[in-house]
Amino acid sequence: MLDREGPVPIYKQVAELICRQIERGELQAGDPVPSEARLEQDYEIARTTARRVARELRDQGVAYTIQGEGTFVGPPTAPRTARKVPIYLQISREISERIKRGEILPNRKIPGEKQMMQQFGVAKVTARQAVAHLREQGWVFTVPYRGTYVNVKDKWPTSE
Repeated sequence: MLDREGPVPIYKQVAELICRQIERGELQAGDPVPSEARLEQDYEIARTTARRVARELRDQGVAYTIQGEGTFVGPPTAPRTARKVPIYLQISREISERIKRGEILPNRKIPGEKQMMQQFGVAKVTARQAVAHLREQGWVFTVPYRGTYVNVKDKWPTSE
């Protein structure tokens, strides 16, 4: 699909593929462009290359970026498609369900940032948001330079 040996930079090729999705109506104004982590995974590219894809789409005027939320199709005035549940909440729910089922036991590590990034195709900041949410709810605690561990059962939240 991508010509890694040719003269056209990879980021321009990926941006062109996304432009074709827009032209075909697969991505519409307000829809999120695939995240950097998703682009990395789908096209086997580096994070810096994925960032250049977003910049290229912005330079072409087909997308805009909102810091901390992502890159979206269309002009900044286009209404964004609402996400049902933020991805960090989906991740934290999945991990809390694993804790409740006994798959991750008290005083044992939860998956690390890199694992979450690979498993869910998200950026590091999203993985950190998921962990922060779990910590705020009382599911986990973090030991600096060691990792994040499941709390003992009496510290778990009574309801989500």
